Amino acid sequence: MACDTISPISAFQSTNLNSKIDSFSRLGSRITRALGAPMVNVEIHHDQLFENISIACEFFTKYAGYTEEYLVFDSDLYEVNKGIRLDLLFSITPSFNRVNLPANPVVHAAISAVPAAFFSSSSLLSATYSDGIFVNQLLSHTDYLSAVAFNSTLAASFSSSTADQSKASNAFDYDVMDYRKVISVLDFEEGSTNGVNTLFSIEQTLAQQTYFSYSMGNYGFDLISWYILKDWLKVREKLLSQKRTIVFNDRTQYLVMNPSPKPGSGKFYGIIACYVERPLKDIIKEQWVYQYALALSKISVGMVRGKYTGVSLFGGGSINANLLEMGLAEKEKLEEKLLTGASPGFGDSDPPMFFVG
Repeated sequence: MACDTISPISAFQSTNLNSKIDSFSRLGSRITRALGAPMVNVEIHHDQLFENISIACEFFTKYAGYTEEYLVFDSDLYEVNKGIRLDLLFSITPSFNRVNLPANPVVHAAISAVPAAFFSSSSLLSATYSDGIFVNQLLSHTDYLSAVAFNSTLAASFSSSTADQSKASNAFDYDVMDYRKVISVLDFEEGSTNGVNTLFSIEQTLAQQTYFSYSMGNYGFDLISWYILKDWLKVREKLLSQKRTIVFNDRTQYLVMNPSPKPGSGKFYGIIACYVERPLKDIIKEQWVYQYALALSKISVGMVRGKYTGVSLFGGGSINANLLEMGLAEKEKLEEKLLTGASPGFGDSDPPMFFVG
């Protein structure tokens, strides 16, 4: 991969949180420069280089590279005998529709809302956008063209350039052209009418009795009784299956609840705490990804140069063929850092809050 073009110093003024690494090509240039380019020829094809970066990103996101998010859902979105799709839920809105991704990789994100009345004069579009267009809604290129053909002023309501799209919707990864995926579910809480701030519930009665026992005399429930009864209520929930259990499949992105919500049996809202993959544009900035892709590139170049071991060059020099061993050793160390947390900061995992020993 050629990188012999002289770049201004501003192209290298980079920090951890304000990195200049914004694409596979830019990271590829950094790797080839680390291997000696442009002073020496690096025997690696750009597809090999990008494949190595891709492998590093995939490996990193399997064990790290995530953010903690809270998703709010409506029970009416639950699909009977299937569950609820969390990657779609991450971008859910009342009039949500998933963009069919691709053929044409151009996606248009709404940067301002368009009311339903705007499309009233079009029988086709008034049915398609019966709730209007909401901020951050994604339209395929075909849908965008039909909307703009109806009224050219709509073009100003959408962000269509690659640079702007990365800012249009936090739920969408514009590099992989799909929604960010949920890695795992941490907790699930169903909305209810119970609690200490709700009248005529067990919790509210216990809270009142506890308050009266301390403020108006020594009678009623005390704090010990409060915790004993709360634990009993939790056991009761489990025995009578009053609290839903959840099972999440990260491959299908479906969250299954048991017992499952049934249409017409009472609508409820809930919140799900989960880990979500960071966008690829953030992943390629990670030092671990750079170092792992560099190690893989050393292995690739080392395998090529291994064919010429012992060949003398003009002037009596020889081909440096030990890159293969260097790459394999670095690859092993980096994998250990990611898997065991031997180097704090590389794994992006939550630090331990306490130790027992």
